[in-house]
Amino acid sequence: MYLGIEIGGTKLQLGIGPGNGTLAAFERLQVIPAEGGAGIRKQILHAVPGLIARAGLKSGQLRGMAYGFGGPVDDATRRVLKSHQVHGWDDFPLAEWSEEHVEVPCVLGNDCDVAGLAEALFGAGRGFSPVFYVTVGSGIGGGLILNGSIYRGAGRGGAEIGHLLMRGQHPAPNGSLAEFGPLEDFASGWGIQRAVQLRLAEDLRRTSLLWQQIGGDATQVTVQHVGMAAKSGDALACSALNDALDYLAWGVCQVIALLAPRRIVIGGGVSLLGEELFFQPLRDKVAQRVFRPFADQYAIVPAELGEEVVVHGALALAKQRLEGSEEPAKTAG
Repeated sequence: MYLGIEIGGTKLQLGIGPGNGTLAAFERLQVIPAEGGAGIRKQILHAVPGLIARAGLKSGQLRGMAYGFGGPVDDATRRVLKSHQVHGWDDFPLAEWSEEHVEVPCVLGNDCDVAGLAEALFGAGRGFSPVFYVTVGSGIGGGLILNGSIYRGAGRGGAEIGHLLMRGQHPAPNGSLAEFGPLEDFASGWGIQRAVQLRLAEDLRRTSLLWQQIGGDATQVTVQHVGMAAKSGDALACSALNDALDYLAWGVCQVIALLAPRRIVIGGGVSLLGEELFFQPLRDKVAQRVFRPFADQYAIVPAELGEEVVVHGALALAKQRLEGSEEPAKTAG
């Protein structure tokens, strides 16, 4: 049995299982950002003994652990490079710290990479290789799974679809508008909210349904508001969502042209807009632009594993790295 842990900006999830897509015990905790990385580490140390007990494990039966960390990590040094959401993680030796305190071997992974691993092995990508995983939430992340293993490039990650540069009006640090920006600034949840807020500022007659939903305060708009308004045919919401999906489709087309994945698995909060508002329009836009020889070689599908996906991926990563075992995804064809 292994311990898998997800560290995010707002949540901490821990699970124990054999690394085959099942869980013997699971716990979800809320992160207190003000307490930083040190506070999260205290939560981990407090939660682990009870989790082990609930899983029915005896001393020595926990064979190892792995993390899916919400930020860049370094494979060679086994250190967290940075968290963009919680302070106290810069250049932190998380694997070494865990081995000292939990007293089992530890593997460190990025949360999007390990989520992709879980979907490739147990979820929407099972049976296929390569699998490209995309999460579209407050930001946009990616993970490439080749023959059942995470592709990590030179050791600090890869498959960062959210950082593909796009041409478009983009707010620069000095407050001006830049000509280029990363994909996640245009197609993520935050990007959609920003685009809608700019459009609302121009809607001087307040004709959009969104004004009613947000109580007249444009700062309160969410992707869920945009989805509800778009479903009702609101022109402003439909336009903003269409633009975001145009950008995302462009990014997915680049992934297909470069990597030729058999499955593009998409999760994250924005994807929860569903088939009508998100997946089918995205598929249609990709189909119009994709490299023609690859047009019948891929499928864009929703993620299947839900909120526990990173924990499942961390458990699978621990099993692969610490046992030297892999469960390769077969190339369909």
